[in-house]
Amino acid sequence: MEFTRKYLPMEWEERWRKEKESRKKIIEEGGEKFEEESRKLKWIMSYNDRRIGMKEGAVKETEDGNMEEDAPMQRYHRKSYPSEIFQTLEEMKKENVLTDLIMSTEDGLSLHVHSLVMAAVSSVIQQKLLERDGDEKEISLRLGPEVNGFGLAAVVELAYTGAITSLNKDNMTQIQTAAVSLGAQRVLKLVELEEDGGNKEVKQEKVSAEEQMKVNLQSMKDLWERRVGCDVELVAEGSVFCAHRVLLAASSDFFRGMFTSGMKESQQESVPLMLVGAAELETLLRCAYSGALVLGWGCVFELACTSLQFQFQPAISLCLKFLEQEMDIHNCLDVVSFAEAYGMADLLELAEDFVLRHFQEISATPKFKDLPAEKLLQFLRCDALSAPSELAVFRAVVTWVDADPNERLPQAEELMRAVRFPFMTFREFREVRAVNLSMECSGEVEVELYKSALKEFGFGISDRVAHQRVRHPKDALVLVGGDELNPDMGKRLPSKQLWFANSLRSGTGLVKEIEWRLLGEMPDQARFRHGVGVLDGQLYVAGGCHFYAKSDTMKSVYRYDPEQDHWKRLADLHELRSNFMLVVSGDSLYAIGGDKDINTNLDSVEKYSPETDTWSFCHPLDQALSGHAATVWGGEIFISGGFNCKYECLVSMFLYHPERGTTYLAEMTHDRAQHCMESLNNRFYVAGGVCNLRKYYTDQLVCEMYSPVSDTWTMLTPLPNPHVGAASAILEERLYILGGYCQEDYSEARLTHRYDPVMQRWEGMGKMPGAVTDVRACLLSLPDHIRK
Repeated sequence: MEFTRKYLPMEWEERWRKEKESRKKIIEEGGEKFEEESRKLKWIMSYNDRRIGMKEGAVKETEDGNMEEDAPMQRYHRKSYPSEIFQTLEEMKKENVLTDLIMSTEDGLSLHVHSLVMAAVSSVIQQKLLERDGDEKEISLRLGPEVNGFGLAAVVELAYTGAITSLNKDNMTQIQTAAVSLGAQRVLKLVELEEDGGNKEVKQEKVSAEEQMKVNLQSMKDLWERRVGCDVELVAEGSVFCAHRVLLAASSDFFRGMFTSGMKESQQESVPLMLVGAAELETLLRCAYSGALVLGWGCVFELACTSLQFQFQPAISLCLKFLEQEMDIHNCLDVVSFAEAYGMADLLELAEDFVLRHFQEISATPKFKDLPAEKLLQFLRCDALSAPSELAVFRAVVTWVDADPNERLPQAEELMRAVRFPFMTFREFREVRAVNLSMECSGEVEVELYKSALKEFGFGISDRVAHQRVRHPKDALVLVGGDELNPDMGKRLPSKQLWFANSLRSGTGLVKEIEWRLLGEMPDQARFRHGVGVLDGQLYVAGGCHFYAKSDTMKSVYRYDPEQDHWKRLADLHELRSNFMLVVSGDSLYAIGGDKDINTNLDSVEKYSPETDTWSFCHPLDQALSGHAATVWGGEIFISGGFNCKYECLVSMFLYHPERGTTYLAEMTHDRAQHCMESLNNRFYVAGGVCNLRKYYTDQLVCEMYSPVSDTWTMLTPLPNPHVGAASAILEERLYILGGYCQEDYSEARLTHRYDPVMQRWEGMGKMPGAVTDVRACLLSLPDHIRK
């Protein structure tokens, strides 16, 4: 059973009242340590104040600011935990820390080990623990003359590492004898499998070291739940919890210090804990024995605080993982405060960046009104703040001031100085004047907002770069290849260039632009209608065309390492491919469909293995396709639209499996090909391309959204301009459609558009550099020296 913490706000008040009293010594000593502790206590009490009035149970804030009971809890599990905890236990064994079992053989080997670890693999040791007298601190076990030191060491090795590295046919008898003597059934199974090692079916039954350690950890958890071998009692709020000192010490630096540094608690059988609730302690103990926590917004902060207090590393990592993955506009400000109070630089950077990216939406939430003035000022002054226009920033400040005019009007002038009025249009500035007058008339304090704003607005921008809002996304949006029309020569020019978006810039009103920089060039020939994918931080470029003749389709493949700035030629595709999709699923790449030449579509699919540098054919598509779009969600490949063998635009949507083939899903509302499809927040966004118009094609401006959970389609805001054969990518939770052409007159669509799912609208993001048609895009992590 997994324990779900219920929130009782009064418990928080009492708990932290006790903690405040316990820190009197720190107060007397003063210094940086006190400031740090004060920061933590201040955050805890402020968060508690925000929770007062809630009912018991897991809760979450809804869009209207109310609290929704019974918010879903999620189980978070650290997959590497068994390996990590046993590595720590192995180190403790080597250092003879808290070892309580001595096993020896007649040939002179004596091993100091942990009884809990050995009991996980040995029924004999389990029985010893059941029979142990309460006053017996150490168990001694001398094995019979039939067991030698080598066999005993092998059993111990399995208990701590999940493997027996020296097991072979020459020594299996010795290991088998030790296993029989200790009742180690899984060791006997390993010996049996080694004896039949030539049998293919037997090989498949072999359990990896990682799986063995999972079993060992589960055995230790079973022993704990049965209270077998527990050697300490932890008392919290009158409740008593039995546990094993060695596992507590391995998973918590706090308990390791308590049990190994000579403190009085190291000799006590019962240890009172004053600053933790009984329910929290039980949850953390379960985490120590399993590496798992059930978390929700109703309990994560409390568990995180307690985990940090007692330095439970597995619980801390899971709480941080939850905060990073589940953060949204309703709770991100709490995450910022928490990370700031506890000095968590990485989490703070992530949470503050989230606020900057979603500033307008967050400014409409109730928690925004409680933001401290100095924190709001920090966000306003940041160049990386993202908003549709500077008017949205101004409105956010007005909202904050209006929440408590009497207290906040004196701070309004300083906050307004952080608003970049020169980037407003005349129409937007009229609203500023109106709001300012109402603010002056509504309070006794006169705000000099209008005069300073007018001065800034009237004189314009003296230093454009200094006034712009400039964001540098963590990942770079990279454009690869494509072609364009050379106006001077009147012919098309395929491109070898790679460009990347170094920053996103906001200008006057709604004007946005991307700062593009040249990354380099592809080796070999220029290419368009190719495929790109990113795996393990490296860019793969495959297939495509180097011009428009029948023989210009390619099957060459290259890989680019941005850290080394190096290209490597890889194994060729089996088939010539252009106008196809290259997707990454798991640790492989898949080249799906496409054109073999200007007249022939393909139904074949090829899989690339980076380990062997080989391509192999997978299950073919149900029909030949080109100009389709594909995305990966939950490890599955989804494919929409495209041209069939008659070059008709399709409405199809299907799930493709490399071994089982095609499973058809709900069809799109509109047919399309040469379009884009990207996955964001469990939805697929489909935009651009062409559609059938009697015997001809026309631009498809209609956009749709697909839910893979409900298998349904929903209409979106149409594109403002055609984008046929465009590139697409998801950057900072927004959909980018880049370039392409207009089907009606074949003019180039050099513009970039960005769709915001929250605001449900398209924004113009300026013009593209270089080639714009049949270009491909991806996200790539680039070295800092390239982006400076």
